[in-house]
Amino acid sequence: MVMLWENIKLAFTSLLANKMRALLTMLGIIIGIASVIAIMTVGDSLINYISEEMNSMGANNIMVSVQLRTDEDNMFNNMMAGAMMMDPISEQDKITPEMLEKLGEQYSDEIKAITIYDDPSSGQVTQDKKYANVYVTGINIGYFVSTEVDMIAGSIFSQRDLEEGRPVTIVSSIVVENIFDGDMDKALGSTIEVSVDGRYAEYTIIGVYDYVVQDMSAMMQSRQDITTNMYIPYRTSINQTHNDNFTNFYVVANNGVDSDLLAKKIERFFEGYYRNNEDYQVGAFNMQTMVEMVGSMVGMVTTAISIVAAIALLVGGIGVMNIMLVSITERTREIGTRKALGATNGSIRIQFIVEAIIICLMGGAIGILLGILGGEAAANLLGYPATPSISGIITSLVFSMIIGVFFGYYPANKAAKMNPIDALRYE
Repeated sequence: MVMLWENIKLAFTSLLANKMRALLTMLGIIIGIASVIAIMTVGDSLINYISEEMNSMGANNIMVSVQLRTDEDNMFNNMMAGAMMMDPISEQDKITPEMLEKLGEQYSDEIKAITIYDDPSSGQVTQDKKYANVYVTGINIGYFVSTEVDMIAGSIFSQRDLEEGRPVTIVSSIVVENIFDGDMDKALGSTIEVSVDGRYAEYTIIGVYDYVVQDMSAMMQSRQDITTNMYIPYRTSINQTHNDNFTNFYVVANNGVDSDLLAKKIERFFEGYYRNNEDYQVGAFNMQTMVEMVGSMVGMVTTAISIVAAIALLVGGIGVMNIMLVSITERTREIGTRKALGATNGSIRIQFIVEAIIICLMGGAIGILLGILGGEAAANLLGYPATPSISGIITSLVFSMIIGVFFGYYPANKAAKMNPIDALRYE
């Protein structure tokens, strides 16, 4: 232990004597590890964000959507086919309310709720000189089963509101804050005017939900400019748009029901309706399966990019070996003197291996710090919370030590095998 401490002090003395050279030697290690940590941080942050977003919709939720017909029996390819649809789907190719009604009846023992909603439209609530940005979204009662909505005042839609398509709405606490100065009692029962694509509509507020800022993009905005969901009954929405049919919906499975099996049953159910449709089909995807699939995909991409970034570590290791060879050449007489005084080959070898390890560990520590900061900045810029990769940090530290031993051994062994007489004669 005493010998190890002496070697550490010798290593720091040598590094302090050549500060710039030591820093340049560490640079490859710093860049390599910082890149790996930043990439893994962004990857882990993205996986966690996607998982939280999807899990917030419910692990038992099944997403059902109209997608381009494909012969592929692969969830990812089918999802991509759906995402790549460029032309609007005609009304006759969409899912109808009658289809949903029959689906609910056929699997009433397995389905807890069916969630339908229309595509949100950007709008603005205005009153005097006050305003609040909103996404006007038509929903049914099933939405409150599949999605967490924290009501803090008023109530959700009644069955009559939904069936008759009444002009009522549920707004966020942000809208109440911006339009009614945070007065919930004043907001409830009030009529607000909303502008959407040049059209104006009036709605009566019957409920308020609590809005929690979740992503960095919203955090960077003033609360005045944050856009939140404004819910209206689905029937109210289609009365305005005259689009009765829809392209996607969610199914909430009852507790104890196998969501994967139910998803397959839903696909088979819609095959009867879309069998003769040459362009489109209906796909059903379990949310938990989607979370695992997306996480696996992001993980693979992150690992691949990290491996490429790790090449910089190899370059950094070669730099360490090079500078250690230079250092040994400069300290030939010192090595000869130590061996003449009785230092063994092993102690000389350990001295230079320790020096190489310290160079790599210092570079690794700086790289980890820069990687965490860079990864956090990148994740926040992309709009989701940063999650530093603990496994990446630990792996990087261990890898730094391995690099130090691996690339430091050859120069250290060369120093250990020096003939003390030749070393003392070296000029």
